[in-house]
Amino acid sequence: MSKGKTYEAKTEELQIPITKDRGVEIYDVEYVKEGSDWYLRAYIDKEGGVDIDDCEAVSRALSDKLDEADFIEDAYILEVSSPGLGRSLKKDKHFEKSIGEDVELKFYKPIDGSKNAEGTLKAFDEKTVTITVNGEDKTYNRTDLADVRLAIDF
Repeated sequence: MSKGKTYEAKTEELQIPITKDRGVEIYDVEYVKEGSDWYLRAYIDKEGGVDIDDCEAVSRALSDKLDEADFIEDAYILEVSSPGLGRSLKKDKHFEKSIGEDVELKFYKPIDGSKNAEGTLKAFDEKTVTITVNGEDKTYNRTDLADVRLAIDF
């Protein structure tokens, strides 16, 4: 497991009792470098959405736990936030909750002449994602997908 994935897993483990105590759930954790800075991002969610107070409470408690555990070697910036309306679907639990929702797919390389597709999420498994487009089901390999996000309708 890469250093970043190890940090993400350990952070998620530390975060479980914190989020449980505050009535929110862990949506995702990512450890990424942007420019010269490392970011440890914890995304939280709950029915009806999270607010700034939820994010602040989790951030303070998680920061303390991270300081105690002290397993991240690099200097980093901790951010705790909502995954947002156009959230990425990365884990099976994200896909499961989003069945029947409109999604946007981005491919690593063009498929059927396009690097994007939109439709309603119908099904998924460990290898594929199926969407319905104009009444027709289309199945894509997960390895071809650069990103899957909930579509935002305005």
